[in-house]
Amino acid sequence: MALRLVQVNFKARDDSALGRFWAEALGWGVSSEAPGVTNLEPEGFVWPDPAGFYLDFVTVPDPETVKYRVHLDLATTSAAHQAELVARLKELGATPADVGQGDVPWTVLADPEGNVFCVLEPREIYRDTGPIAAMVVDCADPRAMARFWGEAGDLTVHEVSDDHARLRSAKGVGPYLEFLRASPGGKTAWNRVHLDLLPDPVDGQEAEVARLRALGATAADVGQGDVSWKVLADPEGNEFCVLGRG
Repeated sequence: MALRLVQVNFKARDDSALGRFWAEALGWGVSSEAPGVTNLEPEGFVWPDPAGFYLDFVTVPDPETVKYRVHLDLATTSAAHQAELVARLKELGATPADVGQGDVPWTVLADPEGNVFCVLEPREIYRDTGPIAAMVVDCADPRAMARFWGEAGDLTVHEVSDDHARLRSAKGVGPYLEFLRASPGGKTAWNRVHLDLLPDPVDGQEAEVARLRALGATAADVGQGDVSWKVLADPEGNEFCVLGRG
């Protein structure tokens, strides 16, 4: 049995509009599994292809206004590609963002709903990730988060220090999952962006949830009601979902 990191889920004011922005930004296809939900998948992949990675946008009535703890880093292949991508994203509706980054080689932008993301300068480590280089999570203890997530899913720890941890699918596909030490402050509300994991086989959801709780995950209630997925929180309170059948 395995548990794969398969997608990033965004809470949105308008799932369709935000989904269109990201589809054009990434060059991905768009579909919808239900009203209020927009699904994005890389061209040539169909859910739940194990080599694919996906984005979901879900309209919610009360999007959060607190500091977001999860963001995406986008990969580029050259300085010219980085400049072209930043210009194109601004044309699509992205705006410059200042998160205190100072003078850095990457560009920080916000999407049309204020979700901050980074367009990285070319880095060899991200040459085979596709357009999304990494999902980055602010945390208090990168070492502890690497231990939990390295055991939670089919993830290999590639780098860990007091300030940063980097993990990736054991199959060497898709984006990295990274944890960055952030200034203290704690989590004050459920995250606007979260990770979704899929059991393989999908019928193993209950066993995987029990295993995750033994590792330190806790049950979380974000108003999900009666749904096929299980909402948990990691040891620092970041919600994530274990998907099921349906």
